[in-house]
Amino acid sequence: MRPGGPHVRPPGTFGDGRAIMTDIRVWDPLVRVFHWSLVAGFAANALFNDPEGKTHEVIGLAILGLVALRVLWGFVGPRHARFSDFPPSVSASLGQIGEMATGRKHVHRGHSPLGALMIYNLLIVMLVIGVTGYMMTTLAFFGVGWVEDVHEAAVLWAEISVLAHVAAVFLESRRLGINLPKSMVTGYKRIPADRKN
Repeated sequence: MRPGGPHVRPPGTFGDGRAIMTDIRVWDPLVRVFHWSLVAGFAANALFNDPEGKTHEVIGLAILGLVALRVLWGFVGPRHARFSDFPPSVSASLGQIGEMATGRKHVHRGHSPLGALMIYNLLIVMLVIGVTGYMMTTLAFFGVGWVEDVHEAAVLWAEISVLAHVAAVFLESRRLGINLPKSMVTGYKRIPADRKN
């Protein structure tokens, strides 16, 4: 800009260069209830309940039901709940890693590519945990070693995945300047105005 010339700000920014932010509704009530119910149920079974107890079994079956409902909702729910809105993509995920490494910021209205991979990972591992957990209560599979081994390995993988997910959410919230945990409570995500569509 020439001295004394008019100040021209980029579209979608304040005069000091900060992006104009807007609140958009992203997560519907079912997605939010599913998310926090899954958090509570998995934490209860992984950390507090006796693995041999009836409460552990009941919560495990409830989680299996929640995952089944979320899978159904992934086909019939609103836009950002649908699997078609966040298809798994290794190339897009590598692109997001590249953005993170180079300091570029691309705000996603719904799930980011890495977030999408984590969603699919968690849905699959929760199904494996739930199915093998149920199998262990049946006469046909009670005490069968490979079923117990798969169940325990899946629980361990889920615990690692949850820790990675939580770390990524907080790192991305800080990097992008968007409170991602809050959006999963309120349903609204605060994003730059030029990304609202």
